[in-house]
Amino acid sequence: MMNKILLISLVSVSVLAGCASNVGTDNKGSLTFLDHFPKQGSELPYSVLRDDLVDAKTNQTFEIRNGGFGSAMTSHPSKVNQFYALTDRGPNANYTGDYGKGKSFPVASYTPRIGLFEVATDGSISLVENILLKRPDGSVISGLPNTSALGGTGETPYHSNGKPVLVNDSQPYDKTTNPIKLDDYGLDGEGLVALKDGTFWVSDEYGPHIVHFDANGVEIGRINSFKNDERTIFHLPAVYQHRRANRGMEGLAVTPDETTLVGIMQSTMANPNKAAQKSDITRIVTVNLNSGETEQYLYRQEKAENANSEISTLTANKFLVIERDGSFLLGGPAKANPNAQKQVYRIDLTTGTPLSKIASSSSVSRDESHGLMIEGLTLEQYVVKNGWDALAQKDIQPVDKTLVIDMVEEVAYPHDKMEGLWIIDEHHLGVLNDDDFATWSTKGKLEQKYLDANTVDSNQLYIIKADLMGK
Repeated sequence: MMNKILLISLVSVSVLAGCASNVGTDNKGSLTFLDHFPKQGSELPYSVLRDDLVDAKTNQTFEIRNGGFGSAMTSHPSKVNQFYALTDRGPNANYTGDYGKGKSFPVASYTPRIGLFEVATDGSISLVENILLKRPDGSVISGLPNTSALGGTGETPYHSNGKPVLVNDSQPYDKTTNPIKLDDYGLDGEGLVALKDGTFWVSDEYGPHIVHFDANGVEIGRINSFKNDERTIFHLPAVYQHRRANRGMEGLAVTPDETTLVGIMQSTMANPNKAAQKSDITRIVTVNLNSGETEQYLYRQEKAENANSEISTLTANKFLVIERDGSFLLGGPAKANPNAQKQVYRIDLTTGTPLSKIASSSSVSRDESHGLMIEGLTLEQYVVKNGWDALAQKDIQPVDKTLVIDMVEEVAYPHDKMEGLWIIDEHHLGVLNDDDFATWSTKGKLEQKYLDANTVDSNQLYIIKADLMGK
């Protein structure tokens, strides 16, 4: 088990109270880029991972790019013109092969990573550093799925040629001596926090796991809901084991004093089963890094099966949250949707009901696996069956939310996945998309990801001026 004293010492550094912005007299760098940043955004640099696969639509070879840095975003704690961005598990596509349903990993050896980026005075962006994520022994992790004991949902990893990813790919498959390769250190990272001591917290959608990494990307601590995982320092409530497949803890923030992590789930959980997951109720969880104490709140989405893709800190109780759908405004590889939703809301945790404060009664109980129950139903089931008004009658309210930015209105936002927020100061917000390594898939076939007939999707940073604090 990780040393709890080590964890506490790493998070004891405090930051300025109030808005968790980088702006201060001791910060390095310059905000002059705000005067010249292009309205239609600035592209992040990328490298090519491979360019030999054939696009299923065009029958031409295409590029798989790295890229992929938009899964999460956060400010550098002390340099105002720098930000960190996170990749997920690497390029992948739905695929069903001889060993069942799973994912095709065209770069199966890919290591998830944190990129440090700098914005120049003219608005151009450069990659300053790649921080590969590593196990406690210093070896790199992969993006391959976890075993079922730690949240895996039975995804089988395949190579792009349809062969399974094996422990030893040079030898034939054998269930005992050469099984399909899974990785209990593998992460599908979606949330990112950078602390002033140089360390990072990353949340993912496999466990979900929340993993503490040092400045070099080496794991030094872990939080999840699996009681038998000896790597954990603290635990999330067991209900988080019911995350919907591929929709885990998409956003992660930390309070200004760096004592409490705040995570948000992407979508309604499969609690107790898949029948409950296609709804508009999502959960926010806080974790005190000194005591391990947790609290939960509810968030009500604008429509069922939306995605909460990021959460970023304004104050100890106020946060910005991305809520989006999966549509493309211009069509991309799907049908154009002029009503595409890509929005940023401000929430206040003090307006929501802390679930731990709900008293048990003849109709209210708690289940070790499924959490708070009302009339024998999970909260997810109860909202599906009875609606939010019925939940309010039980004195349970979601957090209040106020629209801050509509990115479709602001910049005709063309991307499907808006997933990164960078609070630059009280009036400027950076917004970053996940380009999926410039790939898309149709019926399990990989292809280049286009926004329109001529534009390949890429990580694009937008900077929007708005009243973030609501003053």
